[in-house]
Amino acid sequence: MKAGVLFSGGKDSALAALLLAPHYEVELNTFAFGEGRDLRAVEAAGAALGFPWQRRTFPEGTLATALDRLVADGYPNGAIGLVHRAALEVLAAGHKVVADGTRFDDRVPMLDSGEARSLMDRCGCAYVRPLLGYPRAEVDRLVARYFVIERGETGRMPNGDYEDELRAGLRERGLDPAPFFPPMHEQTLVRGRQG
Repeated sequence: MKAGVLFSGGKDSALAALLLAPHYEVELNTFAFGEGRDLRAVEAAGAALGFPWQRRTFPEGTLATALDRLVADGYPNGAIGLVHRAALEVLAAGHKVVADGTRFDDRVPMLDSGEARSLMDRCGCAYVRPLLGYPRAEVDRLVARYFVIERGETGRMPNGDYEDELRAGLRERGLDPAPFFPPMHEQTLVRGRQG
């Protein structure tokens, strides 16, 4: 059975895909708000893992809704959660199993158990979160064992994280994204698998 995995190109979604691979036919899916976003580095990360990769586009209006939420809240958590739920909904329309790399100690994006049940009931899918029982330290230990990764600050390295496009959307509205996001937020990009 195929599992559609939300994939940013980073360590968490890569590890989730690796853990699912013995049980499912893994397909990596990276979402963008439009066709203009360069996702070659994310596609290369998927190729390095050996899984098929798909570029997906959010429904029209998702970016505007997320930006309105971000500006109203003054911080990104609600907007990132909104975008993540939209990606899961789109993925669930074409997959019986959808998955992501959310960890035990993640705050955002994170569906609570009621939201997860609602997604599964409404869409007729199974929502699988293979890292949900793993705290960050253990994820990092496993990542070091299986992957070669690059680390860098959000916006300065290519990846498929939602935050990059939200920052660009704020700039298009004439707003400086810096006050909305925590400084020095680290992202990762998978460059290969360990020997």
